[in-house]
Amino acid sequence: MRPRAHHLPDLPRRRFLISTGALLGLSALGGLTTPGRARADETPHWRPAVRFSPERDWLNDPNGLVFFDGEYHLFGQHNPYGDQWGNMSWLHAVSTDLVRWEQLPVALEPDELGAIYSGSAVVDHHDTSGFFGGKPGLVAIYTSAGETQQQCIAHSADRGRTWTKHAGNPVIPNPGVEDFRDPKVFWHAPTGRWVLLVAAGDRIGIYGSANLREWEQLSEFGAEHGSHGGVWECPDLFELPVDGDPGRTRWVLIVSINPGGPAGGSATQYFTGDFDGTAFTSDGPADEVRWVDRGADFYAPQSFSDVSDGRRLWLGWTSNWDYAEAIPTSPWRGMMSTPRELGLVPAGDGVALVQRPVAELSAVRANRRAWRGSLADGTGAEFRGSAVDVVATFRIGTASVVGVDVFAGPGGRTRVGYDAAAGELFVDRTDAGGTRVSEKFPACHTTPLIVDEGVLDLRVVADRSCVEVFAADGRAVMTDLVFPDPGSDRIAPFAAGGRAEVEVEVFDLTP
Repeated sequence: MRPRAHHLPDLPRRRFLISTGALLGLSALGGLTTPGRARADETPHWRPAVRFSPERDWLNDPNGLVFFDGEYHLFGQHNPYGDQWGNMSWLHAVSTDLVRWEQLPVALEPDELGAIYSGSAVVDHHDTSGFFGGKPGLVAIYTSAGETQQQCIAHSADRGRTWTKHAGNPVIPNPGVEDFRDPKVFWHAPTGRWVLLVAAGDRIGIYGSANLREWEQLSEFGAEHGSHGGVWECPDLFELPVDGDPGRTRWVLIVSINPGGPAGGSATQYFTGDFDGTAFTSDGPADEVRWVDRGADFYAPQSFSDVSDGRRLWLGWTSNWDYAEAIPTSPWRGMMSTPRELGLVPAGDGVALVQRPVAELSAVRANRRAWRGSLADGTGAEFRGSAVDVVATFRIGTASVVGVDVFAGPGGRTRVGYDAAAGELFVDRTDAGGTRVSEKFPACHTTPLIVDEGVLDLRVVADRSCVEVFAADGRAVMTDLVFPDPGSDRIAPFAAGGRAEVEVEVFDLTP
Protein backbone atom coordinates (compact mmCIF):
# COMPACT_ATOMS: atom_id res chain seq x y z
CA MET A 1 0.00 0.00 0.00
CA ARG A 2 3.00 2.33 0.04
CA PRO A 3 5.99 3.05 -2.20
CA ARG A 4 9.03 0.91 -1.74
CA ALA A 5 11.71 2.52 0.40
CA HIS A 6 13.58 4.00 -2.56
CA HIS A 7 10.68 6.36 -3.25
CA LEU A 8 11.03 8.08 0.13
CA PRO A 9 14.49 7.22 1.42
CA ASP A 10 14.45 9.61 4.36
CA LEU A 11 10.85 9.08 5.51
CA PRO A 12 10.19 5.33 5.82
CA ARG A 13 9.04 5.44 9.45
CA ARG A 14 7.74 8.98 9.97
CA ARG A 15 4.33 9.55 11.48
CA PHE A 16 2.28 12.18 9.69
CA LEU A 17 0.05 13.98 12.18
CA ILE A 18 -2.67 16.23 10.83
CA SER A 19 -2.93 17.95 14.19
CA THR A 20 0.73 18.99 14.17
CA GLY A 21 1.05 22.64 13.32
CA ALA A 22 2.84 22.53 10.01
CA LEU A 23 1.95 18.99 8.95
CA LEU A 24 5.42 17.68 9.67
CA GLY A 25 7.29 16.32 6.73
CA LEU A 26 4.79 17.22 3.99
CA SER A 27 7.08 19.75 2.39
CA ALA A 28 9.64 16.98 1.98
CA LEU A 29 7.07 14.96 0.07
CA GLY A 30 6.51 17.81 -2.40
CA GLY A 31 2.99 18.72 -3.44
CA LEU A 32 1.52 20.66 -0.51
CA THR A 33 -1.61 22.30 -1.90
CA THR A 34 -4.25 24.62 -0.53
CA PRO A 35 -7.78 23.15 -0.63
CA GLY A 36 -10.02 25.07 -3.01
CA ARG A 37 -7.23 26.85 -4.87
CA ALA A 38 -7.28 26.39 -8.65
CA ARG A 39 -4.06 25.62 -10.48
CA ALA A 40 -3.11 26.79 -13.94
CA ASP A 41 -2.11 23.27 -15.00
CA GLU A 42 -5.41 21.54 -14.20
CA THR A 43 -6.34 18.73 -16.59
CA PRO A 44 -10.14 18.24 -16.73
CA HIS A 45 -9.81 16.51 -20.12
CA TRP A 46 -8.15 13.55 -18.32
CA ARG A 47 -10.70 13.33 -15.50
CA PRO A 48 -12.44 9.92 -15.87
CA ALA A 49 -16.17 9.88 -16.51
CA VAL A 50 -17.20 6.51 -15.04
CA ARG A 51 -14.49 5.49 -12.59
CA PHE A 52 -13.77 7.15 -9.28
CA SER A 53 -11.16 9.87 -8.93
CA PRO A 54 -10.80 12.16 -5.90
CA GLU A 55 -11.82 15.78 -6.12
CA ARG A 56 -8.19 16.69 -5.56
CA ASP A 57 -4.90 15.42 -4.10
CA TRP A 58 -3.33 11.97 -3.89
CA LEU A 59 -5.11 8.59 -4.02
CA ASN A 60 -3.74 5.05 -4.21
CA ASP A 61 -5.01 1.64 -2.97
CA PRO A 62 -8.73 1.00 -2.50
CA ASN A 63 -9.60 0.19 1.11
CA GLY A 64 -12.66 -0.91 3.07
CA LEU A 65 -14.89 -1.82 0.12
CA VAL A 66 -18.25 -2.78 1.60
CA PHE A 67 -21.98 -2.67 0.76
CA PHE A 68 -24.29 -1.57 3.58
CA ASP A 69 -27.82 -0.18 3.78
CA GLY A 70 -28.12 0.43 0.02
CA GLU A 71 -24.71 2.04 -0.45
CA TYR A 72 -21.38 0.89 -1.82
CA HIS A 73 -18.60 2.34 0.31
CA LEU A 74 -15.21 3.07 -1.20
CA PHE A 75 -12.35 4.07 1.04
CA GLY A 76 -8.86 4.67 -0.25
CA GLN A 77 -5.30 5.63 0.60
CA HIS A 78 -5.34 9.41 0.47
CA ASN A 79 -3.20 12.42 1.20
CA PRO A 80 -5.75 15.18 1.85
CA TYR A 81 -3.04 17.85 1.78
CA GLY A 82 -1.05 17.15 -1.37
CA ASP A 83 -0.71 15.28 -4.63
CA GLN A 84 2.23 13.09 -3.52
CA TRP A 85 2.17 10.00 -1.31
CA GLY A 86 2.22 10.83 2.42
CA ASN A 87 0.03 11.64 5.43
CA MET A 88 -1.93 8.47 4.69
CA SER A 89 -5.60 8.76 5.59
CA TRP A 90 -8.77 7.00 4.44
CA LEU A 91 -10.72 8.88 1.76
CA HIS A 92 -14.43 7.99 1.73
CA ALA A 93 -16.93 7.91 -1.14
CA VAL A 94 -20.34 6.27 -1.56
CA SER A 95 -22.42 5.16 -4.53
CA THR A 96 -25.73 3.43 -5.13
CA ASP A 97 -24.80 2.22 -8.64
CA LEU A 98 -20.98 1.79 -8.74
CA VAL A 99 -20.72 4.51 -11.39
CA ARG A 100 -21.74 7.79 -9.73
CA TRP A 101 -19.74 8.47 -6.57
CA GLU A 102 -20.17 11.09 -3.86
CA GLN A 103 -16.99 11.97 -2.01
CA LEU A 104 -17.51 12.43 1.75
CA PRO A 105 -15.20 13.86 4.42
CA VAL A 106 -12.04 11.92 5.25
CA ALA A 107 -12.97 8.89 7.35
CA LEU A 108 -9.77 7.96 9.23
CA GLU A 109 -6.82 10.24 9.98
CA PRO A 110 -3.36 9.57 11.41
CA ASP A 111 -3.04 9.35 15.19
CA GLU A 112 -0.46 8.52 17.86
CA LEU A 113 -0.05 5.00 16.40
CA GLY A 114 0.89 6.37 12.97
CA ALA A 115 -0.48 6.83 9.49
CA ILE A 116 -3.57 4.91 8.36
CA TYR A 117 -2.45 2.32 5.83
CA SER A 118 -4.59 -0.08 3.80
CA GLY A 119 -7.27 -2.39 5.16
CA SER A 120 -10.84 -3.59 4.79
CA ALA A 121 -14.32 -3.13 6.23
CA VAL A 122 -17.15 -5.52 7.09
CA VAL A 123 -20.75 -5.39 8.26
CA ASP A 124 -20.91 -6.83 11.78
CA HIS A 125 -24.45 -8.09 11.26
CA HIS A 126 -24.83 -9.77 14.67
CA ASP A 127 -22.74 -7.33 16.72
CA THR A 128 -20.05 -9.87 17.49
CA SER A 129 -17.78 -6.95 18.37
CA GLY A 130 -20.16 -5.55 20.98
CA PHE A 131 -19.86 -2.06 19.50
CA PHE A 132 -23.45 -1.63 18.31
CA GLY A 133 -25.86 -2.60 21.09
CA GLY A 134 -27.10 -5.66 19.23
CA LYS A 135 -27.63 -3.88 15.91
CA PRO A 136 -25.54 -4.18 12.73
CA GLY A 137 -22.75 -1.71 12.07
CA LEU A 138 -19.53 -1.20 10.11
CA VAL A 139 -16.10 -2.22 11.37
CA ALA A 140 -12.92 -1.08 9.60
CA ILE A 141 -9.70 -3.07 9.97
CA TYR A 142 -6.57 -1.18 8.99
CA THR A 143 -2.82 -0.91 9.50
CA SER A 144 -1.43 1.77 11.78
CA ALA A 145 2.05 2.62 10.49
CA GLY A 146 4.22 4.35 13.04
CA GLU A 147 7.41 2.91 14.49
CA THR A 148 6.03 -0.48 13.42
CA GLN A 149 3.08 -1.65 11.34
CA GLN A 150 0.21 -2.98 13.48
CA GLN A 151 -3.42 -3.93 12.85
CA CYS A 152 -6.17 -1.77 14.34
CA ILE A 153 -9.95 -1.45 14.15
CA ALA A 154 -12.56 1.32 14.19
CA HIS A 155 -16.33 1.20 14.12
CA SER A 156 -19.19 3.28 12.75
CA ALA A 157 -22.83 3.20 13.82
CA ASP A 158 -23.97 5.89 11.35
CA ARG A 159 -23.37 4.30 7.92
CA GLY A 160 -19.71 5.20 7.83
CA ARG A 161 -20.12 8.93 8.33
CA THR A 162 -18.16 9.01 11.60
CA TRP A 163 -15.72 6.50 13.08
CA THR A 164 -14.51 5.61 16.56
CA LYS A 165 -11.13 3.97 16.89
CA HIS A 166 -10.96 1.05 19.32
CA ALA A 167 -9.44 1.93 22.69
CA GLY A 168 -7.63 -1.42 22.70
CA ASN A 169 -5.70 -0.82 19.46
CA PRO A 170 -3.62 -2.43 18.14
CA VAL A 171 -5.63 -5.65 18.01
CA ILE A 172 -2.71 -7.46 16.32
CA PRO A 173 0.67 -6.07 17.39
CA ASN A 174 3.64 -6.35 15.09
CA PRO A 175 5.33 -9.77 15.48
CA GLY A 176 8.75 -8.44 14.49
CA VAL A 177 8.18 -8.14 10.72
CA GLU A 178 9.13 -4.95 8.85
CA ASP A 179 6.30 -5.21 6.29
CA PHE A 180 3.15 -6.26 8.19
CA ARG A 181 0.06 -4.66 6.72
CA ASP A 182 -3.13 -4.51 4.64
CA PRO A 183 -5.58 -6.68 6.66
CA LYS A 184 -8.50 -8.22 4.78
CA VAL A 185 -11.34 -9.62 6.93
CA PHE A 186 -14.36 -11.78 6.12
CA TRP A 187 -16.84 -13.95 8.00
CA HIS A 188 -16.30 -17.70 7.53
CA ALA A 189 -19.67 -19.28 8.26
CA PRO A 190 -18.60 -22.96 8.48
CA THR A 191 -16.25 -22.23 11.39
CA GLY A 192 -18.36 -19.40 12.83
CA ARG A 193 -15.57 -16.86 13.06
CA TRP A 194 -13.93 -13.93 11.39
CA VAL A 195 -10.86 -14.61 9.26
CA LEU A 196 -8.15 -12.02 8.67
CA LEU A 197 -5.38 -12.10 6.09
CA VAL A 198 -2.36 -9.83 6.46
CA ALA A 199 0.68 -9.37 4.22
CA ALA A 200 3.83 -10.22 6.20
CA GLY A 201 6.90 -9.69 4.04
CA ASP A 202 7.03 -12.62 1.61
CA ARG A 203 3.92 -14.44 2.83
CA ILE A 204 0.33 -14.09 4.00
CA GLY A 205 -0.58 -14.59 7.66
CA ILE A 206 -4.05 -15.98 8.40
CA TYR A 207 -5.75 -15.16 11.72
CA GLY A 208 -9.10 -15.97 13.34
CA SER A 209 -11.40 -14.14 15.78
CA ALA A 210 -14.86 -14.48 17.30
CA ASN A 211 -15.31 -10.76 17.92
CA LEU A 212 -12.97 -8.70 15.66
CA ARG A 213 -11.07 -7.55 18.76
CA GLU A 214 -9.06 -10.62 19.82
CA TRP A 215 -7.11 -12.56 17.21
CA GLU A 216 -5.01 -15.73 17.04
CA GLN A 217 -2.79 -16.78 14.16
CA LEU A 218 -4.06 -19.89 12.38
CA SER A 219 -1.60 -20.46 9.52
CA GLU A 220 0.42 -18.79 6.79
CA PHE A 221 0.81 -19.21 3.05
CA GLY A 222 3.13 -18.20 0.28
CA ALA A 223 6.78 -18.21 1.30
CA GLU A 224 7.49 -20.81 -1.41
CA HIS A 225 4.64 -19.96 -3.80
CA GLY A 226 4.14 -17.60 -6.72
CA SER A 227 6.17 -14.56 -7.64
CA HIS A 228 8.53 -12.96 -5.13
CA GLY A 229 10.03 -10.20 -7.24
CA GLY A 230 8.93 -7.67 -4.61
CA VAL A 231 7.16 -7.33 -1.28
CA TRP A 232 3.72 -8.95 -0.93
CA GLU A 233 0.79 -6.61 -0.26
CA CYS A 234 -3.00 -6.26 -0.15
CA PRO A 235 -4.30 -9.85 0.13
CA ASP A 236 -7.88 -10.95 -0.47
CA LEU A 237 -9.58 -14.35 -0.25
CA PHE A 238 -13.01 -15.40 -1.47
CA GLU A 239 -14.95 -18.38 -2.78
CA LEU A 240 -16.38 -18.45 -6.33
CA PRO A 241 -18.55 -20.92 -8.25
CA VAL A 242 -17.05 -22.48 -11.37
CA ASP A 243 -19.08 -21.56 -14.45
CA GLY A 244 -21.79 -20.26 -12.12
CA ASP A 245 -22.40 -23.69 -10.56
CA PRO A 246 -22.84 -23.26 -6.78
CA GLY A 247 -22.19 -26.97 -6.35
CA ARG A 248 -18.64 -26.59 -7.65
CA THR A 249 -16.55 -23.88 -6.05
CA ARG A 250 -12.90 -22.93 -5.54
CA TRP A 251 -11.25 -20.33 -3.34
CA VAL A 252 -9.24 -17.50 -4.87
CA LEU A 253 -6.34 -15.87 -3.00
CA ILE A 254 -5.19 -12.46 -4.26
CA VAL A 255 -1.73 -11.05 -3.57
CA SER A 256 -0.32 -7.80 -4.98
CA ILE A 257 3.43 -7.46 -5.46
CA ASN A 258 5.70 -4.46 -5.84
CA PRO A 259 7.88 -4.58 -7.92
CA GLY A 260 8.00 -7.68 -10.15
CA GLY A 261 4.92 -7.38 -12.37
CA PRO A 262 4.78 -8.72 -15.95
CA ALA A 263 4.56 -5.19 -17.41
CA GLY A 264 7.18 -3.85 -15.00
CA GLY A 265 6.64 -2.38 -11.55
CA SER A 266 3.64 -3.34 -9.44
CA ALA A 267 1.03 -5.99 -10.33
CA THR A 268 -1.33 -8.56 -8.79
CA GLN A 269 -1.16 -12.35 -8.80
CA TYR A 270 -3.72 -14.96 -7.82
CA PHE A 271 -3.91 -18.54 -6.61
CA THR A 272 -6.84 -20.95 -6.68
CA GLY A 273 -7.36 -23.72 -4.16
CA ASP A 274 -9.12 -24.79 -0.98
CA PHE A 275 -9.70 -22.95 2.30
CA ASP A 276 -10.95 -24.89 5.34
CA GLY A 277 -11.31 -21.93 7.68
CA THR A 278 -7.76 -22.32 8.95
CA ALA A 279 -5.36 -22.77 6.02
CA PHE A 280 -5.29 -22.11 2.28
CA THR A 281 -3.99 -24.90 0.01
CA SER A 282 -3.10 -24.00 -3.56
CA ASP A 283 -4.21 -26.11 -6.54
CA GLY A 284 -1.14 -25.33 -8.59
CA PRO A 285 2.58 -26.03 -8.35
CA ALA A 286 4.54 -23.75 -6.03
CA ASP A 287 6.41 -22.03 -8.85
CA GLU A 288 3.29 -21.22 -10.89
CA VAL A 289 2.61 -17.48 -11.36
CA ARG A 290 -0.82 -16.31 -12.53
CA TRP A 291 -1.47 -12.61 -13.10
CA VAL A 292 -4.82 -10.92 -12.61
CA ASP A 293 -4.16 -8.23 -15.25
CA ARG A 294 -1.12 -7.98 -17.54
CA GLY A 295 -1.43 -4.29 -18.24
CA ALA A 296 0.72 -1.89 -16.24
CA ASP A 297 -1.97 -0.12 -14.25
CA PHE A 298 -4.17 -2.38 -12.14
CA TYR A 299 -2.88 -2.73 -8.59
CA ALA A 300 -3.99 -3.62 -5.07
CA PRO A 301 -7.52 -4.72 -6.06
CA GLN A 302 -9.95 -5.52 -3.27
CA SER A 303 -13.39 -7.09 -3.38
CA PHE A 304 -16.53 -5.63 -1.82
CA SER A 305 -17.80 -7.25 1.37
CA ASP A 306 -21.49 -8.02 1.90
CA VAL A 307 -22.77 -7.40 -1.65
CA SER A 308 -26.46 -8.24 -1.27
CA ASP A 309 -27.01 -10.00 -4.61
CA GLY A 310 -24.12 -12.43 -4.13
CA ARG A 311 -21.85 -11.09 -6.85
CA ARG A 312 -18.13 -10.87 -6.15
CA LEU A 313 -17.21 -7.34 -7.23
CA TRP A 314 -13.90 -5.55 -7.02
CA LEU A 315 -11.88 -2.63 -8.26
CA GLY A 316 -8.21 -1.68 -8.21
CA TRP A 317 -5.94 1.34 -8.23
CA THR A 318 -5.25 2.46 -11.79
CA SER A 319 -1.55 3.24 -11.57
CA ASN A 320 1.89 1.72 -11.09
CA TRP A 321 4.52 2.49 -8.46
CA ASP A 322 7.11 2.83 -11.25
CA TYR A 323 5.69 6.27 -12.09
CA ALA A 324 2.67 6.92 -9.82
CA GLU A 325 4.14 10.11 -8.38
CA ALA A 326 4.72 11.53 -11.88
CA ILE A 327 1.18 11.09 -13.23
CA PRO A 328 0.40 14.41 -14.96
CA THR A 329 -3.20 14.95 -13.77
CA SER A 330 -4.24 17.94 -11.67
CA PRO A 331 -5.63 18.83 -9.13
CA TRP A 332 -5.86 15.11 -8.36
CA ARG A 333 -3.43 12.23 -8.78
CA GLY A 334 -4.73 8.66 -8.79
CA MET A 335 -8.00 6.94 -9.69
CA MET A 336 -9.76 3.60 -9.46
CA SER A 337 -10.61 1.11 -12.16
CA THR A 338 -14.09 0.39 -13.39
CA PRO A 339 -15.71 -2.02 -10.92
CA ARG A 340 -15.62 -5.59 -12.22
CA GLU A 341 -17.55 -8.79 -11.56
CA LEU A 342 -15.42 -11.87 -10.96
CA GLY A 343 -15.95 -15.48 -11.94
CA LEU A 344 -14.16 -18.77 -12.50
CA VAL A 345 -14.16 -20.86 -15.67
CA PRO A 346 -12.61 -24.24 -16.46
CA ALA A 347 -9.07 -23.98 -17.84
CA GLY A 348 -7.04 -27.09 -18.64
CA ASP A 349 -7.00 -29.26 -15.55
CA GLY A 350 -8.04 -26.39 -13.30
CA VAL A 351 -9.86 -23.08 -13.31
CA ALA A 352 -9.06 -19.50 -14.30
CA LEU A 353 -10.23 -16.13 -13.04
CA VAL A 354 -12.39 -14.03 -15.36
CA GLN A 355 -13.31 -10.36 -15.01
CA ARG A 356 -16.07 -8.37 -16.68
CA PRO A 357 -17.21 -4.76 -16.24
CA VAL A 358 -20.17 -4.60 -13.87
CA ALA A 359 -23.61 -4.68 -15.45
CA GLU A 360 -24.31 -1.22 -14.01
CA LEU A 361 -21.98 0.28 -16.63
CA SER A 362 -24.54 -0.51 -19.35
CA ALA A 363 -27.00 1.87 -17.68
CA VAL A 364 -24.82 4.88 -18.54
CA ARG A 365 -24.32 3.99 -22.19
CA ALA A 366 -25.72 6.46 -24.71
CA ASN A 367 -25.56 7.38 -28.41
CA ARG A 368 -25.05 3.90 -29.87
CA ARG A 369 -23.20 3.78 -33.19
CA ALA A 370 -22.45 0.59 -35.11
CA TRP A 371 -20.64 -0.64 -38.18
CA ARG A 372 -20.20 -3.99 -39.86
CA GLY A 373 -17.83 -4.69 -42.67
CA SER A 374 -14.65 -6.10 -44.08
CA LEU A 375 -11.16 -4.81 -43.33
CA ALA A 376 -7.97 -5.37 -45.29
CA ASP A 377 -4.75 -3.65 -44.25
CA GLY A 378 -6.45 -0.56 -42.93
CA THR A 379 -9.12 0.91 -40.69
CA GLY A 380 -12.87 0.78 -40.94
CA ALA A 381 -15.59 3.24 -39.98
CA GLU A 382 -14.41 6.06 -37.73
CA PHE A 383 -16.21 7.15 -34.57
CA ARG A 384 -15.52 9.85 -32.02
CA GLY A 385 -15.52 9.88 -28.26
CA SER A 386 -13.18 10.22 -25.30
CA ALA A 387 -15.28 8.22 -22.80
CA VAL A 388 -16.60 5.19 -24.66
CA ASP A 389 -17.51 1.53 -24.35
CA VAL A 390 -16.45 -0.32 -27.50
CA VAL A 391 -17.72 -3.84 -28.19
CA ALA A 392 -16.30 -5.63 -31.22
CA THR A 393 -16.32 -9.11 -32.73
CA PHE A 394 -13.59 -9.95 -35.24
CA ARG A 395 -13.57 -12.93 -37.58
CA ILE A 396 -9.85 -12.84 -38.08
CA GLY A 397 -9.68 -14.60 -41.43
CA THR A 398 -6.29 -14.06 -43.08
CA ALA A 399 -5.36 -10.99 -41.06
CA SER A 400 -2.27 -11.22 -38.86
CA VAL A 401 -3.36 -8.43 -36.51
CA VAL A 402 -6.81 -7.02 -35.70
CA GLY A 403 -8.08 -4.57 -33.13
CA VAL A 404 -9.35 -1.09 -32.30
CA ASP A 405 -7.56 2.24 -32.22
CA VAL A 406 -8.76 4.64 -29.50
CA PHE A 407 -7.70 8.15 -28.49
CA ALA A 408 -6.42 8.71 -32.02
CA GLY A 409 -5.51 12.15 -33.32
CA PRO A 410 -2.71 14.17 -34.87
CA GLY A 411 -0.45 13.46 -31.87
CA GLY A 412 -0.78 9.67 -31.82
CA ARG A 413 -3.09 6.83 -30.86
CA THR A 414 -3.51 3.94 -28.46
CA ARG A 415 -3.77 0.62 -30.28
CA VAL A 416 -5.62 -2.32 -28.71
CA GLY A 417 -5.19 -5.47 -30.73
CA TYR A 418 -4.62 -9.17 -31.17
CA ASP A 419 -1.55 -10.65 -32.83
CA ALA A 420 -2.77 -13.93 -34.30
CA ALA A 421 0.68 -15.34 -35.04
CA ALA A 422 1.98 -14.64 -31.53
CA GLY A 423 -1.31 -15.58 -29.82
CA GLU A 424 -1.21 -12.35 -27.81
CA LEU A 425 -3.57 -9.58 -26.90
CA PHE A 426 -1.81 -6.22 -26.63
CA VAL A 427 -2.16 -2.59 -25.63
CA ASP A 428 0.35 -0.35 -27.40
CA ARG A 429 0.77 3.10 -25.83
CA THR A 430 4.18 3.87 -27.32
CA ASP A 431 2.61 6.56 -29.51
CA ALA A 432 -0.27 7.62 -27.27
CA GLY A 433 0.48 11.37 -27.18
CA GLY A 434 3.04 14.01 -26.44
CA THR A 435 2.81 14.05 -22.64
CA ARG A 436 5.91 12.59 -21.01
CA VAL A 437 5.31 10.60 -17.82
CA SER A 438 8.55 8.64 -17.36
CA GLU A 439 11.03 6.61 -19.36
CA LYS A 440 9.18 3.44 -18.32
CA PHE A 441 5.77 4.63 -19.48
CA PRO A 442 5.85 4.23 -23.31
CA ALA A 443 5.45 0.50 -23.91
CA CYS A 444 3.48 -2.26 -25.60
CA HIS A 445 2.02 -4.69 -23.04
CA THR A 446 0.86 -8.19 -23.94
CA THR A 447 -0.98 -11.17 -22.51
CA PRO A 448 -1.35 -14.69 -23.96
CA LEU A 449 -4.69 -15.47 -25.58
CA ILE A 450 -5.82 -18.42 -27.67
CA VAL A 451 -8.75 -17.45 -29.89
CA ASP A 452 -11.36 -20.15 -30.55
CA GLU A 453 -12.35 -20.78 -34.18
CA GLY A 454 -10.73 -17.56 -35.35
CA VAL A 455 -13.26 -15.32 -33.56
CA LEU A 456 -12.09 -12.55 -31.20
CA ASP A 457 -14.57 -10.93 -28.82
CA LEU A 458 -13.16 -7.63 -27.59
CA ARG A 459 -14.45 -4.97 -25.22
CA VAL A 460 -12.57 -1.74 -24.62
CA VAL A 461 -13.65 0.73 -21.94
CA ALA A 462 -11.71 3.87 -22.86
CA ASP A 463 -12.24 6.66 -20.36
CA ARG A 464 -10.29 9.85 -21.08
CA SER A 465 -6.98 8.73 -19.57
CA CYS A 466 -7.26 4.97 -19.32
CA VAL A 467 -8.09 1.88 -21.35
CA GLU A 468 -9.46 -1.31 -19.81
CA VAL A 469 -9.49 -4.25 -22.21
CA PHE A 470 -11.52 -7.45 -21.80
CA ALA A 471 -11.16 -10.23 -24.37
CA ALA A 472 -12.70 -13.69 -24.70
CA ASP A 473 -15.44 -12.88 -22.17
CA GLY A 474 -12.99 -11.65 -19.55
CA ARG A 475 -10.38 -14.40 -19.80
CA ALA A 476 -7.70 -11.91 -20.87
CA VAL A 477 -7.68 -8.50 -19.19
CA MET A 478 -5.36 -5.50 -19.49
CA THR A 479 -5.46 -2.03 -17.92
CA ASP A 480 -3.24 0.86 -19.03
CA LEU A 481 -3.15 4.57 -18.34
CA VAL A 482 -2.77 6.80 -21.38
CA PHE A 483 -2.65 10.59 -21.61
CA PRO A 484 -3.84 11.54 -25.11
CA ASP A 485 -3.38 15.00 -26.53
CA PRO A 486 -6.46 17.26 -26.46
CA GLY A 487 -8.70 16.46 -29.42
CA SER A 488 -7.49 12.87 -29.73
CA ASP A 489 -10.93 11.28 -29.73
CA ARG A 490 -11.11 9.12 -32.87
CA ILE A 491 -11.96 5.41 -32.67
CA ALA A 492 -11.67 2.90 -35.50
CA PRO A 493 -11.36 -0.87 -35.97
CA PHE A 494 -8.35 -2.04 -37.96
CA ALA A 495 -6.80 -5.10 -39.59
CA ALA A 496 -3.30 -5.71 -40.92
CA GLY A 497 -1.60 -8.46 -42.93
CA GLY A 498 -4.79 -9.76 -44.52
CA ARG A 499 -8.57 -9.56 -44.46
CA ALA A 500 -10.90 -9.72 -41.46
CA GLU A 501 -14.61 -9.22 -40.81
CA VAL A 502 -15.75 -7.04 -37.94
CA GLU A 503 -18.90 -5.98 -36.15
CA VAL A 504 -18.40 -3.03 -33.81
CA GLU A 505 -20.61 -1.01 -31.47
CA VAL A 506 -19.52 2.23 -29.80
CA PHE A 507 -21.39 3.79 -26.87
CA ASP A 508 -20.67 7.06 -25.13
CA LEU A 509 -20.38 6.77 -21.36
CA THR A 510 -22.41 9.55 -19.77
CA PRO A 511 -23.00 9.16 -16.00
